[in-house]
Amino acid sequence: MKAVLIYHQKERFQDRFVMEMTIHDVGRSDRYPDGIKYGLLLLDLKTGSRVLMDNHHPKGHHVHLDEEEFPYEYKNDDQLIEDFKSFVLDHIGVAI
Repeated sequence: MKAVLIYHQKERFQDRFVMEMTIHDVGRSDRYPDGIKYGLLLLDLKTGSRVLMDNHHPKGHHVHLDEEEFPYEYKNDDQLIEDFKSFVLDHIGVAI
């Protein structure tokens, strides 16, 4: 199956932050059992601090807070976006 874009948002704000959120429907497979492939990123251009959530093979769903990395339990797209916003607020201190 060809990837189908479900959600995309990209913006730069406060002359300091770059945010991009992309979610694709890729169909269920061994590599993507949920049928979803995503990358959500917020980068602080001033400090280099970042929050990244993605689910590439073979790692599956996971979160990066700067150099720290840990697993993430994916539930659905809406929860993914809400969790990303929470990580950004907690880790970088900016509401998106």
